[in-house]
Amino acid sequence: MKLFKFTPILASLLIYSHLIAKDYTVGFAQDTMGNDWRIAQVREVENGFKDKKNIKFFYTNGKSNTAIQIMNIEDMIEKKVDLIISSPRDAKVMTPVIEKAYDQNIPVILLSRTISSDKYKIFIHPKNRLIAKQSAQFIAKKLNGKGNILILQHTPTSTPAIRRTEGFLDEIKKFPNIKIVAIKVANSLRNKAILKTEEAINEGLKFDAIYAQSDSMAIGAIMALKKNGLDPKKIIITGIDYISEARELIKKGELDASYIYHTGGAEGVKTAMKILNGEDVPKEIIIDSMEITIKNVDEIEPIF
Repeated sequence: MKLFKFTPILASLLIYSHLIAKDYTVGFAQDTMGNDWRIAQVREVENGFKDKKNIKFFYTNGKSNTAIQIMNIEDMIEKKVDLIISSPRDAKVMTPVIEKAYDQNIPVILLSRTISSDKYKIFIHPKNRLIAKQSAQFIAKKLNGKGNILILQHTPTSTPAIRRTEGFLDEIKKFPNIKIVAIKVANSLRNKAILKTEEAINEGLKFDAIYAQSDSMAIGAIMALKKNGLDPKKIIITGIDYISEARELIKKGELDASYIYHTGGAEGVKTAMKILNGEDVPKEIIIDSMEITIKNVDEIEPIF
């Protein structure tokens, strides 16, 4: 009987075949599936894993509730998934559960939002403070350094909202004749932005500009202005994300600027595959952004 000689090359092939044959489970604990940007983020990750035959991917819906999102991650830990992706709704409150996964050697990829410690594998995100600073400069220039601003705030417990607010306020302080008349929390939801903008109008607040911390809120604000007989073209409005609807509103002159804010889904998938294959990854990946106005809106494609 002829025997096979066990060589280093054969050993490597056996190891490689074992690696490609191994199945992995990846869970995405999303904050909410009630927001178009959050849905797009999940779909980008889902589509990225479709051709990875050894990856079983699933996602959960936190329904804009921190407790539910925490329970979803707890369930993933209990199931001993191989990797967790999440975008934490509350940076502070969700730190313990992310740390728990980390301590149990489950790598965690944080997309767009982070936590209050460094117990995670990698954080993938655009620079929120920089975007906020650029938006403040844009609005201040359009106002010629004088006027009132209404802020529609993203989920206030999340790191993007914290940084988008702090970055904007720090920059706008440089313009003493510009006043923030109110910060209204609309959680990046269109319907809430409509309600909060109408609330500001009914309170008799006078504002010359709206700094909306997402395009969904900017769109909601524009709808509310029109509903109340106000021309959005006469109010400076900026959003963040640069989705298709924002592009059309910029072309119509109803939205003055938006800032590209990629979901990070594609980068998350690439990074997940590296981690599962035992490759080293950095602690942080920063995704580039860009200011979109009437000057370049025809040249740049929306993120979705």
